[in-house]
Amino acid sequence: MTSATELPGRPRAGALGGPATARATCVLAPNPSPMTLDGTNTWIVAEPDSDLAVVIDPGPLDETHLQAVVATAEAAGKRIALTLLTHGHPDHSGGAARFAELTGTHVRALDPALRLGGEGLGIGDVVTTGGLELHVLSTPGHTADSLCFHLPADGAVFTGDTVLGRGTTVVAHPEGRLGDYLDSLRRLRALTVDEGVGTVLPGHGPVLDDACGAVDFYLVHRAKRLAQVETAVESGYSTPSEVVAHVYADVDHSLWPAAELSVRAQLEYLGEHGLIQ
Repeated sequence: MTSATELPGRPRAGALGGPATARATCVLAPNPSPMTLDGTNTWIVAEPDSDLAVVIDPGPLDETHLQAVVATAEAAGKRIALTLLTHGHPDHSGGAARFAELTGTHVRALDPALRLGGEGLGIGDVVTTGGLELHVLSTPGHTADSLCFHLPADGAVFTGDTVLGRGTTVVAHPEGRLGDYLDSLRRLRALTVDEGVGTVLPGHGPVLDDACGAVDFYLVHRAKRLAQVETAVESGYSTPSEVVAHVYADVDHSLWPAAELSVRAQLEYLGEHGLIQ
């Protein structure tokens, strides 16, 4: 058996829900699947001495889960004052409108179609609700609207689906683009080096206590997959489905449709860089 310390990013052992840092608490949504792993991580974030909290990704439209998020905050003496979205996939944002009704909060997102209350999120914005300091980072690639949130006080970053707590993420072509995704990973790596970020608080899976190691793993994985796709094309596998069957032969077949999205993004990237015809 492989120990947790040997896994990429040093995933934290134990239950996924509950306090993760001094300021961040996870409420796990009941939507497990091969794509969502154990379920969506909804994050409640607040300064320890504040009675106001921010929620990141309320999750799917599941009344029991949304009520549980509110109850968890209230049990800690917090009132939810703002909702943020890392991106628009329904396992993260599907419950946002209902959650806004329950809490009376605005929903801020990069995509104007997901906003409730007018104010959106811009690159470089700093959210300061309840004295909290969350820096908005542009991290497109998984989707065009993907954001991460840097929590300097805890040396942590909320990564949505850009970096997961287990496995790797999908570049959701055509909206997701591999070049953008690689740039986003490099941006996150710089954050670990320049800003001392050590903890990844992902949208799915366990907390990672080696942020730099996790991002390095992702960069190496992407480079290897890209080389495999390029070799497959050179060997005569011409369609995305053929490349998936060849390159992802060791991956659960139920994940092949998602893998095909990433392959399409990789083929596009290789074509743009003149590496394949």
